[in-house]
Amino acid sequence: MKISFIEPRPPDFHIFSRFVMPRLGPLILGSILKQAGHEVEVMVESASKLDYRKLLEADLVGISAITSTAKRSYVLGNELRKQGKTVIFGGPHPTFFPEEALEHGHFVLRGETENNILPFIRAVEEKAGLEKVPGLSFRVGDRIFHNPLADPCRELDTLPFPDFSLMETKLSNVKPVMTSRGCPYDCSFCVVTKLFGRKYRFRTPENVLEELKALNLKKGDTLFFYDDNFVANPENTKKLLRLMIANKITPAWTAQMRVDCTKDEELLELMKESNCFFVYLGLESVNPGTLRTYRKKLTVEEIEQGIGKFHQYGIRTHGMFVLGADTDDVATIKQTAKFAIKNKIDTVQFLILTPMPGTKHYQDLEAEGRLLTRDWSLYDGHHVVYQPGLMTAYQLQKETMKAMAKFYSNWQLIQLVLRLDFLTFIYRSYGNHLVARWRRERVNRKYYQMMREVSRGTVAKLGDNYRKSAEDIRRYFKRLQKKDILTEK
Repeated sequence: MKISFIEPRPPDFHIFSRFVMPRLGPLILGSILKQAGHEVEVMVESASKLDYRKLLEADLVGISAITSTAKRSYVLGNELRKQGKTVIFGGPHPTFFPEEALEHGHFVLRGETENNILPFIRAVEEKAGLEKVPGLSFRVGDRIFHNPLADPCRELDTLPFPDFSLMETKLSNVKPVMTSRGCPYDCSFCVVTKLFGRKYRFRTPENVLEELKALNLKKGDTLFFYDDNFVANPENTKKLLRLMIANKITPAWTAQMRVDCTKDEELLELMKESNCFFVYLGLESVNPGTLRTYRKKLTVEEIEQGIGKFHQYGIRTHGMFVLGADTDDVATIKQTAKFAIKNKIDTVQFLILTPMPGTKHYQDLEAEGRLLTRDWSLYDGHHVVYQPGLMTAYQLQKETMKAMAKFYSNWQLIQLVLRLDFLTFIYRSYGNHLVARWRRERVNRKYYQMMREVSRGTVAKLGDNYRKSAEDIRRYFKRLQKKDILTEK
């Protein structure tokens, strides 16, 4: 069978837009299918335009959707289905809203799908047995069936290494590697535990090392460990770092982790020796009440001490804060910007708290009638989509962008030059550019205006089609009606 996977482009640019960083789910599934003899291609739309000719030649098209790309995913599903393609959705958003996704495609595979992708393909080929495929949602006439979820993959070492040759676009010099799944912390706004559970699962360090060897890393390549918390099992992580050092596989690398891992001096020593140069830290808040609300199990003092420790070891920090909890007000946002500057965090993201489907946070706000829109393209961490507790929606939107502008201001850039910190200057200059670009975007200026109207009470809620999805695929298929585009050179 000829199978194409699509990772739709996000609705807006973000801090990682300049890197080709595909999610690994479609690539791992594609690798499983390729090993089973199928012809597979993975299209990452943020890296290059979709090849519609190849999509029309595929027997099956799989679309992987997160919440912010769901709208684009549905446009693709609708048009491909009109062209007679069999469309299956997967990923976090269809997992939590399978009936919504089935309005735009034929099937939904919910949850982790490595254990059920081959049985699903066999059922499609044989046109029988769909009811036996774990995790499958499908429609028969007017009835929708949701099969029980598949068991998650317990032994991650059994998964194939992602085959990046399946991508149309060449991978950038940033190479993604996943070493674990799951998280026991269960932060109230985070969807990770709803997808992968609260029990950690780890690949063995030896298995990860084999993948690093298979990547054939070259000078200038960077490793990004895709885990939600790379140091969740410190002993496992330390063993991997020792293996990397012993085998002289020590490219510059970065990963997401908790800031309190800095209490382990041996871990820090190994990180430095193995060439860790940047860490992404989910700091979330400098408001003690908000940290408790988020169930973060961190104190502001631990955050401050941890940032200092990383800097002592020459490791740069990217701080990710989530603003807008019911315990936050305008002063909280201003304090967060001051904290980031005072503690010399190298780069930051000030994200607006976003109620993600599947989380208790989403369910609570929906029950309270506080959601402002279900236009999923706005659920990207940069737009207010609910009514905050201690400020207006407009204040949260405005102050968050002001905080970003303050951190990435021209004055802060001048300070970096005076300190001769030219590398941080380069990082911050990019952030400065993105803030200015975001403010220039017409759709964002319009959104500010709508937030004012919502906050004044002139408008109760935003429409569910506030931001239009790209129409290029619709235009393309309209051309099909006039001539056979498949024969075009």
